[in-house]
Parts: sequence; structure tokens; C-alpha cells
Amino acid sequence: MTDRAPHPQAPLRRPPRLAPGARVAVVAPSGPVPEERLEAGLDVLRGWDLDPVAAPHVLDRHPRFPYLAGTDADRAADLQRAWCDPSVAAVICARGGYGAQRVVDLLDWEAMRAAGPKVLVGFSDVTALHEAFAARLGLVTLHGPMAAGVDFLKNARAQDHLRATLFAPETARVIAGTSGGGALVPGRARGVLLGGCLSLLSADLGTPYARPSARGGLLCLEDVGEQPYRLDRSLTQLLRAGWLDGVRGVLLGSWEECGPYERVRDVLADRLGGLGVPVAEEFGFGHGAGALTVPFGVGAELDADAGTLTLDEPALL
Repeated sequence: MTDRAPHPQAPLRRPPRLAPGARVAVVAPSGPVPEERLEAGLDVLRGWDLDPVAAPHVLDRHPRFPYLAGTDADRAADLQRAWCDPSVAAVICARGGYGAQRVVDLLDWEAMRAAGPKVLVGFSDVTALHEAFAARLGLVTLHGPMAAGVDFLKNARAQDHLRATLFAPETARVIAGTSGGGALVPGRARGVLLGGCLSLLSADLGTPYARPSARGGLLCLEDVGEQPYRLDRSLTQLLRAGWLDGVRGVLLGSWEECGPYERVRDVLADRLGGLGVPVAEEFGFGHGAGALTVPFGVGAELDADAGTLTLDEPALL
């Protein structure tokens, strides 16, 4: 632990909700996007009476690194162009993978701040953007399903919860975890929501685009494809760096392809149980089917025993 005392989290600025006919841009800041899945996602958004526009490089492939959707410069340009376009009300990421960390240094944050608040949606690798948007723009963002994500395309629950959050956020102020969830550590806590993919939060430590700590926050954690010892390593890094000092509560999402949940749960209990704060498990956000949308930067109350999260105010204005 550390004796540093970073400022506690404060609620961030909320962007406006979407209205029928709103234009939304779909970008690929991370991994390559299958064309058929992109088209299916655009059709879902059109079915919501939105006007989705695919960014120019959304289907690109990097010439040397097949895990990237095009060059860093092109991915950054797509994101910035979409964000700074006054006709665009929301930017929805197509998928995760890897690559967002390579983009944040290339963005013109002053220009993006001047463009005014709008909605950013994504999760997984997009955690790097959630952190950067909070640190540089002071803006609420949505940790939610992505336009070309398999779970989003095939799951009505994921679609319905994102749609409600975007269009009628007052109807989504109470977020209930999945039926299998419960309290890893019982109790209630209040704080500002933050977090995302555990391995990305660990990798972001020490960068100018990350929060200095989770102090005062309700921390949401999930991951995919990380064996228990790797989850242990990331959690231990956050603990040793003092990043978890002063956190108010923890919500645990999905741990797809991370090994048997019993082993994962043991690691989570061992590393987080000593924080002395409520911890809710299997809360239903992240890489699992039917993933819920969680607004980062909004104040909320966690009831770990009941498995509920109650927002202080709607996610969007």
C-alpha cells in the first residue's frame, strides 16, 4: 500500500441522450472487424431509427500486424474525425481486441474537447479510451456492447439495455446483476463508477491518460482469456501501485475463457477481500452473453447483497 492520497472520484459531465434519427459513427480503434458482422450491427442500429455511418477505415487491416484494424494513424483519424463531426451524436466502437492504447497518443484532445460532449460506447480494449476520455475530457462514457460484437448481435438483453440507456436513460437507473451473482463481500457502498478490463487498467498505470487511482470509486472489473495467475498478477500490480487505495466498492463482471470460475473466484477473493469494501460478483457486464451497459463517471450506490446498482442520475442528459 501507499501513503499517497489522490483526489477522490467526482461525477463527470454527462453527454446528451440520443433521439430518433441521430447520426452515430462506428469506428474500429482496436482489432480488425469482420465485414458481415459490421453490416449486421449497422442493421441493428438502423432498426433503432438511428443513422449509422461506418468510418472510412473501419474494415482496414494493418499491413504488418494482423491484430490491428489498419494503421495507428488511420484508426486515430477515424475516431477524431467522428468525434469532431458536429453531425455525429455518438461514437460506437465496432469491436475490441487490441490497439486502442496505440491510438490515444495520436488524438488531438484539445480539438475533441472543443467538439463538445457526445456518447462513446465500447468495452474490452476500449477501456484505454474510457480512461483517456475521463482523464482528458472529464466525460461520462458507456461501458457497453459494440456494434460488431457477436454477443451484441445475437442477444436481445444486451441490445435492449444499451438501447434503453441511449434513448431513455431514466428507465435504466437501476442495474441488476445476473441471477447467478451475489456478494463476494457483503455490504453497501456509494461512489463514482469506473473501470473496465482488468488487464488494460493494469497496463495503463503510470500513463498520462489514466486516472491516478480508484479512490472514491465503484470499480467495475472483468476480463477475457486471462488465466487465474495472470488475473492475480494484474490485481497485485494495482494493489502494489496503491491504485486501489480508497476504492469504495467493487463490481465483478464476466471472466470468459479465464479458467474454471472456482479458481478465478478464489483469486478475486484473495486479492480483493482484504480491501474492506463490498464486492459483488457475476454482475453481468463485460464479455458474457447479454452484457449490461454501465455508465462510467456517474455516481451510484452498490448493494452487493441484493446485486443491484442504483445510479444517482440517468447516464445521459
